[in-house]
Amino acid sequence: MQIASRSGGPVPDIASLLARLAADGGRPRLTWYGDDGERVELSGAVLANWASKTVNLLVEEFDVGPGTSVVVDLPVHWRTAVWALAAWRTGATIAVPDASVAQPDVVVTDSPERWADGGADLVAVSLPALARRYDGDLPPGAIDAASAVMTYGDAIGWVPEVEPQQDALVTAAGTVGHKDLVPEPGAGARVLVDGRGAVADLLRHLLGVWAGGGSVVLTSPATAAELEHDDARLARLLSTEQAQR
Repeated sequence: MQIASRSGGPVPDIASLLARLAADGGRPRLTWYGDDGERVELSGAVLANWASKTVNLLVEEFDVGPGTSVVVDLPVHWRTAVWALAAWRTGATIAVPDASVAQPDVVVTDSPERWADGGADLVAVSLPALARRYDGDLPPGAIDAASAVMTYGDAIGWVPEVEPQQDALVTAAGTVGHKDLVPEPGAGARVLVDGRGAVADLLRHLLGVWAGGGSVVLTSPATAAELEHDDARLARLLSTEQAQR
């Protein structure tokens, strides 16, 4: 499915991308197919709204901004995209767990017990769509994202100025700066994205699709593996979502 581009030209940064998503109304920009048949669809406006609330949490709770190191220890998931967009909007540096980061300032994770003794501020993320609280024991001082995010405003309040020369993404393979974070825009299509890739690579893929005015149908790794061996189910999904590979 080809989607008429509303991108208005190249997207220089995450702030511009979020502004375009917010102005995009109700058409889907991210559709998630998780394990056990979970399907979540976010319009551009809803995706930007989630990101805005999360930006406010990061800034108000942790003073996140340029120079802040945020480890995103989450699997491929629609919530991972939201947290990445929010952290980048503050100008922070995102690192994935396999990157060499001496001491992160904030860790966003679905497994807070792994980071309980690390000294970083912790945010515990519940992945199920209907979760209203973290289903488990929280380390002392950790914030439960499921309940906390919803208490913040829908519009971004004060946020630090992003420094284009600062690192935006740190992986074992290297770094990407904020000025180069958003890839060349895609063709404006609705595309099926296999969730078995590296989280960092998939996040940048999503940025490129959105920058081109396109839309993403993202599968969990388990769902992607199932689709690989079920041609009929894959064909139904592509037809239902009007997406292409």
